[in-house]
This record gives sequence, structure tokens and C-alpha cells, in this order.
Amino acid sequence: MATTVAPAPRSRSKLAPRAYYWFVWPAVIAFAAFHTLPVIIGVFFSFTNYAGYGTWDFVGMANYVNIFRDDRVLQAYTFSFLFAIVATVLTNAISLAIALGLNAKIRARNFWRGVYFVPYILAVLVVGYVFQFLFSNSLPKILSGIPLFRDNILTNPDWAWTAIVVLAVWQACAFSIIIYLAGLQTIPVDIYEAASIDGATPARQFRSITFPLISAFFTINVVLSLKGFLQVFDPIIALTNGGPGTSTESVTMLIFRGGFTGGEFAYQTANAVIFFIVITIVSLLQFRVLQRREADF
Repeated sequence: MATTVAPAPRSRSKLAPRAYYWFVWPAVIAFAAFHTLPVIIGVFFSFTNYAGYGTWDFVGMANYVNIFRDDRVLQAYTFSFLFAIVATVLTNAISLAIALGLNAKIRARNFWRGVYFVPYILAVLVVGYVFQFLFSNSLPKILSGIPLFRDNILTNPDWAWTAIVVLAVWQACAFSIIIYLAGLQTIPVDIYEAASIDGATPARQFRSITFPLISAFFTINVVLSLKGFLQVFDPIIALTNGGPGTSTESVTMLIFRGGFTGGEFAYQTANAVIFFIVITIVSLLQFRVLQRREADF
């Protein structure tokens, strides 16, 4: 009697990729339509004299050459880098110190962790206008004896940037604290107990145990902080709007103003391409230097 052999069931491993594609392709298409395609179109227009309206002609590399001759662009890059460096240093120093405190055995620890995360979920512009009121109205009355704060610091071309740093750092610390807390919680308590038995002071424990073991989290925070601060926009809009004059005008603000309201669409698109390349190079250099430092620990 002949027996029929039932067909072997189809392997899940062969069916799984098809299911993955149904989830992946819509995201890929959406990303290409709303990100990659506009970027390609922007790069194309950076080689033209398009003003954002009307006709246009190809001008080759003229926009890129003129950017390096534009004093206003160079001033914006200088401000952006100085601001980003100062804000990155302050953010990581303050965040690490607060994270160490929140990681200790204190009362209502979860409550305080939630409190310190609140600035991250607030709208930058709303908080910025609150800070603007404080700097322009409250501080001149409270600190009237200090010449720097007696007048509105936001109108001082030499010191207005410090107010922007205060706002940016205050809000950025919230996210950095969470990253550092995640890193601190990966360190076994036994290591600290052994170090205490050997007579290591808290400062020595931080230098020899804590910081080396969270160096990867330090790398992430520094790279993200510098990248984010280089693209600062909202705090400047809320506090100074780029003033006094152009003393607090960042690269992103210059691109926005010139590209969308100043009839320099192609010119500022070329500026945006250069800025993208600069940020990419800076981020890669940071990763290379900081990861090499991690390996030395």
C-alpha cells in the first residue's frame, strides 16, 4: 500500500524575513521621502543662485567659496563653537556631580530623580521666555548692586551669550543626568566595598573606579552634548533673537534667517551642507579620541 508523504512545513526562518520587510520598508520609504530626498534636493540647489522663489541658474562652487569669505558666517561659526564648548563642559561637570548625588543612598531618591528630569520635558521656548523675564526684569532688581546685572544682561553684546549658556545647560543637564545614572548603576557595589576596606578615599574611588567604568557613558554624553549645542537655536530665539546685533547669532539661526526670510536659500543651503560636514567630522573625532581614552583605562 503506497503511503503519501505530507509536505514538510515551511521553515519559520524563511518566512520571518518577509514579515520583517513589511515593517521595515514603510519606515525606509518614509525616511527617504521626508529626509533623504529633501537633503539631495537641498544639495542640488546649493550649486545654484536660487533665492527660494522665481528662476535660478547654476553657479557651481560660488556659494561655497563665498561662505569662507563672509565675515558674518565666520562670526556665527566662532560663536557656535565657543558656546558649544563652554556649554558641553558645564553640562557634563554639573550632570555628573548631580548623578553621583542621586545615585547615593538619600531620602526620596526617586522623587529627586524625577524633579531633575522635569526640565527635559518642558518646551524650550516656553522656558526661554521665563528666563528672559528673569534676566531682563528680576535680576536687575535683585542684583542691582552688581554692575553686570544692574542693566539687562541680554542687551550686553559681551555677556548676553552667558544667559543663553545658563538656559541651555539647565535644560540639557536633565538628559545627561539620566545617562550618567544609568552608567553608575552598572558598577557593582562590591568594588566600592573592597576599595573602602583597602583605605581608598571617595576621591580616589571616583578617579580609579567610578569614572573609568562610566567612561563609555561619558563619551556618549560629550558627543551628544557638543553636537546638540553646535545646533543651538531655540534658546537664542527665546532670549536674544541673535542680538544685540549679531553677537549671539548661531550658524543654525543664520541659515534659518538667510534661507527662509533673507532670499539666500541656495547660499544658506550651501552653508548647511558645510555645517553638516563640520558636525560629522567633529563627532567622529570625538568618538575616536574618547574611545581611545576608554581603552587606556
